[in-house]
Amino acid sequence: MARALLAGVKSRSALAFLHLTRFLRRTGSHFAGKRYGALLSLGGNLGDVRATLDRAVAMLCDGSDVRLMARSRDYRTPPWGVADQPPFVNLCVAVDTSLTPHALLARAQTVERVLGRDRSEERRWGPRTVDIDLLAYDDLALNEPELTLPHPRLFERAFVLVPLAEIAPERMIGGIGVHDALARVDTAGIEQLPPRR
Repeated sequence: MARALLAGVKSRSALAFLHLTRFLRRTGSHFAGKRYGALLSLGGNLGDVRATLDRAVAMLCDGSDVRLMARSRDYRTPPWGVADQPPFVNLCVAVDTSLTPHALLARAQTVERVLGRDRSEERRWGPRTVDIDLLAYDDLALNEPELTLPHPRLFERAFVLVPLAEIAPERMIGGIGVHDALARVDTAGIEQLPPRR
């Protein structure tokens, strides 16, 4: 199944993704018999962004370790942090996972690399093919150098909160309801895109 999801991706990148999948299955990166809910945001503004995001969701959610529970519609959003760049397309997903938070983050970063993201070659908040952020993992609060949960800028970003409110409006994250957080940010310029054919 993983091979079918990676159709059209360069073979070296596809091989790296398959190696990661096998590594995660062999190591202690799973919670034995337990599953947790997680929320992630995806976005990008280079290339055929909507096709890239579709592929990212398919690669991230394998139906086993990570199951897709809900996906928002796609939204065109103004750039955030660096204004001199094309608009972004953003969406959010809710997943059910047996992976630990760190393993889920590693999986997301591998999907980014497979789809052409090179963090060493980009400027902060600048253009990118795909960006996947782990927003929340169950009710876990974590503050480590490589992972902070909930995501530290979640409640500042309308481009995250608009699609997140579509799939989880009543969800409490860090003691704040998603719908309430959305009411506090400026949503000007965010446009829901029509379904892809």
